[in-house]
Amino acid sequence: MGFDLLLLAPVGSILALGFAFYLALSILRMDEGTDKMKEIAQAVRVGAQAYLKRQYLGVSMFFVVVFFILLAMALKGYLVIFVPFAFLTGGIFSGLSGFIGMTIATQSSNRTAQAASNSLNSGLRVAFSSGAVMGLTVVGLGLLDLSIWYYFLNWYYSIHPTPLGTDKIAAITSTMLCFGMGASSMALFARVGGGIFTKAADVGADLVGKVEAGIPEDDARNPAVIADNVGDNVGDVAGMGADLYESYVGSIVATSALGVAAGLGVAGVTVPMVMAAVGVVASIIGTFFVKSKEQASQKVLLAALRKGVFTSSFIVAVIAFFLIKYTLGIERLGVYWSVLAGLIAGVLIGLCTEYYTSSGFKPTRSIADASLTGPATVIIGGIAVGMMSTAIPVIIVCVAIMVSFFVSGGAANFNSGLYGIAISAVGMLSTLGITLATDAYGPVADNAGGNAEMSKMPPEVRKRTDALDSLGNTTAATGKGFAIGSAALTALALIAAYKEQVMIFGKDIDANMMNPTVLVGLFIGGMLPFLFCSLTMRAVGRAAGKIVVEVRRQFKEIVGIMEGKAKPDYARCVTIATAAAQKEMIAPSLLAIAAPIIVGLLIGIDAVAGLLIGALVTGFVLAVMMANSGGAWDNAKKFVEEGHYGGKGSAAHKATVVGDTVGDPFKDTSGPSLNILIKLMSMVSIVFASFIIRNTFFK
Repeated sequence: MGFDLLLLAPVGSILALGFAFYLALSILRMDEGTDKMKEIAQAVRVGAQAYLKRQYLGVSMFFVVVFFILLAMALKGYLVIFVPFAFLTGGIFSGLSGFIGMTIATQSSNRTAQAASNSLNSGLRVAFSSGAVMGLTVVGLGLLDLSIWYYFLNWYYSIHPTPLGTDKIAAITSTMLCFGMGASSMALFARVGGGIFTKAADVGADLVGKVEAGIPEDDARNPAVIADNVGDNVGDVAGMGADLYESYVGSIVATSALGVAAGLGVAGVTVPMVMAAVGVVASIIGTFFVKSKEQASQKVLLAALRKGVFTSSFIVAVIAFFLIKYTLGIERLGVYWSVLAGLIAGVLIGLCTEYYTSSGFKPTRSIADASLTGPATVIIGGIAVGMMSTAIPVIIVCVAIMVSFFVSGGAANFNSGLYGIAISAVGMLSTLGITLATDAYGPVADNAGGNAEMSKMPPEVRKRTDALDSLGNTTAATGKGFAIGSAALTALALIAAYKEQVMIFGKDIDANMMNPTVLVGLFIGGMLPFLFCSLTMRAVGRAAGKIVVEVRRQFKEIVGIMEGKAKPDYARCVTIATAAAQKEMIAPSLLAIAAPIIVGLLIGIDAVAGLLIGALVTGFVLAVMMANSGGAWDNAKKFVEEGHYGGKGSAAHKATVVGDTVGDPFKDTSGPSLNILIKLMSMVSIVFASFIIRNTFFK
């Protein structure tokens, strides 16, 4: 029964990739606009490809080193021999999903601007189709990677003995769990490196162009404007794609491992993988509901996007009932309510994020009000809004955890309860194909606005792209909240999987809060997200400083640049941002990998459990706060630019620009990287569990 249903996973993968390919071809057939629009889009495309080429070259060296470390560990008996290869495929597929999404995004910006010259809705359709390519590529490649490993390991362990005397399905899920480390590693490098690049260019362009020189956003006279547009693609598309690929596969492999621990066998693996395949179909259907009248308002467009997401969620909710009843039996129908809890939690977190970051509601407007008294009050207001915005998402996730645990087994069947928590994360991420589409569309709309400005299209076109961009800020913030919420549930499942992995090696974890090693781990884990954010924020600041110096130099030394008679050296800013991002991403990325290994070797496996719990708690809350503060600052600026409080060029506008520059690394570098941090540390702990147990100094 389970084996037959599992065939739906590769079928879902092929369906997702096939529909993504169809959408990509339909985008490429659209009108590219004027020669000037094509020239600008090509410059952004070249810069983005150059950045990714350099990043992937650097990251590949890291993967080669870690591959041989894992291979040496496997040869010494610490790991199954397949783990190093699973690590590689996880990283390759994660990077590939980001690359494909970014390639289509850079092909879509000028086409979106051209479509926006017809109507707001036409521009939305192009940008959303580009986002859908990203979303469906992520879920398609994720399911493909999972399917390949499952069927290969199932064949292998059918004719070879399993390691450590485990049964076949336990050996399969234990190995599959490890390939998440490769996906998480690539995601962190992509998110941190892309985030540093995009925000360094954005902050540098805004501070010198808008605040000092008083020229409009995306003005062709600004030397950093192309770098800013490149950054939108390498950070908010390629980085985000790798990030959510990691979230997607991480939730599925963690749930599969816990399903085996709960005694569900192959059925425990079938449910999350088939549910992901159902989510593919639901997401494809949902894309057809994202439409509105040709002359639509921003509010109507947001409703159109919501309609697509809600439709997909409803389809998953209905089919999941029959899937779980058929696979697990009527006696385990409580697992279905866990799925529903995850789906509902994802929708509620999205609505909460929208409330705190959209200019249509009080929190963001209060930041715009504060602009009348200067940048300091804007910054204070934005931080306060971000802090306030953590309360409801935390409560939502807590309720989802409690509901999922108790309806699936509770204290009477502890492992089944943990499986319920894990499956709720799968439920939340099952509609990722369309949820990610609503997120990834934002950077395309942002680039379309830049293209319209630099190519001097009619003012109404820029007005439409600004409306799409503002909507994109809200959907991006919603997507980040969604990703962070699912990360909290997935990380909790991974911590449980870490405990199970330790038990496989004959040990147990004493998680008593009075255990001093656990307390030490809690303190260190609670501190790590703050240290990580400090490293990434300082990295953005240093990189942005270099862009500021370069833009000032060009304004001063290139005669005629302000009159539009001389062309800025755009490539120089792209090169500076690329070099800075590659250098600055190393320390924070290595922190996530080294911390659990060092703590484990020095203090022991109990401390590692404390470290993971501490990092999960503070990392989740800090990520929500930073993402929502940044989104609120950005939309407060756009609210002023619409003509409120003096409009563009006013003192209030300059104050909100300063707030936005502070919020940029909050929402696009440090905040979204935290959900990868907490999961990567869990993955590393699982992979290195055997090594730590045998070599810890704290016996």
